[in-house]
Amino acid sequence: MTNRRVVISGMGALTPIGMSTPEFWKGLLSGKSGVREITHFDTTNYATKFAAQLEDYDASRYLEPKVARRMDKFCQYAMIASEEALIDSGINLDTINKDLVAVLIGSGIGGMDTFYQQSLVLKDRGPRAVSPFFIPMLIPDIASGHISIKYGFRGPNFCAVSACATGSHNIGLGFNSIMRGESDYA
Repeated sequence: MTNRRVVISGMGALTPIGMSTPEFWKGLLSGKSGVREITHFDTTNYATKFAAQLEDYDASRYLEPKVARRMDKFCQYAMIASEEALIDSGINLDTINKDLVAVLIGSGIGGMDTFYQQSLVLKDRGPRAVSPFFIPMLIPDIASGHISIKYGFRGPNFCAVSACATGSHNIGLGFNSIMRGESDYA
């Protein structure tokens, strides 16, 4: 390891208490709770009726419809938060070596909504009706892949999956990548 200084220069967030980093921070400071009654599906037969959901999320406010259709929501969220972080960082992407940009995006599970929807398609309409995008929309590391493709980043690219510690682990992996000299940015 080298003694390179590592700093966080940009942040992005989509959360139940704020749909951007400033809104998230304001929600934290005010003690806002993001937990409320589940509205994304019918909870009639479930004991738990509450969760922390993105209430005001509309993919069309952030992504082209064709792009959004080919991504599970977890990947859409990663794309949007990453764009905010890149803008917040102030880094001029035209002046950096994109071979030295690592992309490490974590997801505890990946595209569960896609998995659920396509399992219904398989059950109701058979295997020929399953989307050819099923696996690419499902795998947890697809978010980092989409971000790398969009911005032309060619450094280390992967996804550590470690339940509740996933975000922290990916931040740590980015830190290590910079410290080892594999990347200038992560």
